[in-house]
Amino acid sequence: MIVYRLSKSRYAKDLSGKGAEKSGGRWNSKGTALIYTSGSRALCTTEIAVHTPLGNIPIDYELISIEIPDKIIVQALKEPELPHDWKTFPHPYSTQKIGDKFVLSGKFMVIKVPSVVVQGEFNYLINPNRKDIKNIKIKSIESFHFDERLFIK
Repeated sequence: MIVYRLSKSRYAKDLSGKGAEKSGGRWNSKGTALIYTSGSRALCTTEIAVHTPLGNIPIDYELISIEIPDKIIVQALKEPELPHDWKTFPHPYSTQKIGDKFVLSGKFMVIKVPSVVVQGEFNYLINPNRKDIKNIKIKSIESFHFDERLFIK
């Protein structure tokens, strides 16, 4: 399976999850490393757009295609299994607890979670702390330019 990640150029080759560890996110609290990826380029773009203030056009981004080998079992969370507040903003502690538990248990390499931003789409969170992280490979890195219309006030 190929998943996608958009990041600043200087972090394009970084699969440590340190960015998410520093800031936390919907699926992890500060202090828990996690790699956020999406099932499509379009979802990656949308995820960046909703986290960027209007009027600011993200620059110096790279699109990273990441291969998750078919032999890796992906844990899948379905909407009915999620807490009632999973879509709220700011990110609820309830979803961060789910991601933190996923990372700490170390049982799975990847967890598939529904996107809040695009209904019916999915993000794939990768646990960078697993010893077999070396099986997750960057397939390509390409320059990415956002359409300015996404960020116009």
